[in-house]
Amino acid sequence: MPHHKNKKHCLADVQNSKDTRNIPIDKVGIRGLSYPITLMDKNYHQQSTVATINMYVDLPHEFKGTHMSRFIEVLNQYQRTIDIHAISELLLYIKAKLNSKSAHVELHFPYFIEKKAPVTQSPALLDYNCRLVAGIDSNNISETTLTVDVPVTSLCPCSREMSEHGAHNQRSIVTISACLNSLVWIEELIAYAEQCGSAEVYALLKRADEKFVTDYAYDHPRFVEDIAREVSVRLMNDNRIDRFSVSVENFESIHNHNAYAFITRDKKKQQP
Repeated sequence: MPHHKNKKHCLADVQNSKDTRNIPIDKVGIRGLSYPITLMDKNYHQQSTVATINMYVDLPHEFKGTHMSRFIEVLNQYQRTIDIHAISELLLYIKAKLNSKSAHVELHFPYFIEKKAPVTQSPALLDYNCRLVAGIDSNNISETTLTVDVPVTSLCPCSREMSEHGAHNQRSIVTISACLNSLVWIEELIAYAEQCGSAEVYALLKRADEKFVTDYAYDHPRFVEDIAREVSVRLMNDNRIDRFSVSVENFESIHNHNAYAFITRDKKKQQP
């Protein structure tokens, strides 16, 4: 009995024990944690959602492990005030809490925007898949990449040119990943994508709205290449973005395959 009593009151810190293999670990932490968060919203100040969260720090070669519970403590501290536009504050706190040289956070979450139908103005929420990947190094230099998946309609210019009674169209996904140097709203990246398709996608359409959208798409045909290039033009002209990638995938309606285009640019490397 005395032996068990002493063991209970003198819990060993195994994570801080020495490791003799002399191999540092680049990232160690937690993955796949579902957690409620509150984000800054351009139109409504705040928006609550549920994120899948990954969090990591580096681990020096001399330590056996990190303290996984401290990641949860950090989330409990910040979960109601996470600002993806000021994520470096969270990263600095993680570094301090886990006594690490670098820290990384990945957030995967749905983001909702109320869209009004183009004619009837009927409102409904449309969801967008978003990801935030952020890291900070030993010199406290941070990097943040914001990614959005945006559905649009694309109508084939070739089909429109050849056909007498219409043209095939399909839903497409435009994925924008932007490495930011200052504040860029999620809504702004979504708008870049929606401006470049043949037509926008809506959650709710009445008959008058459906006619407007189909007519608009017919008047604005776009190849998958057109959409990728048009989005890239907008990102190239945005000085708040240092580096970006754009991918466009058309879920073809008359083919048993998808059409795809991809562009990536590092604007810093392209400067004279």
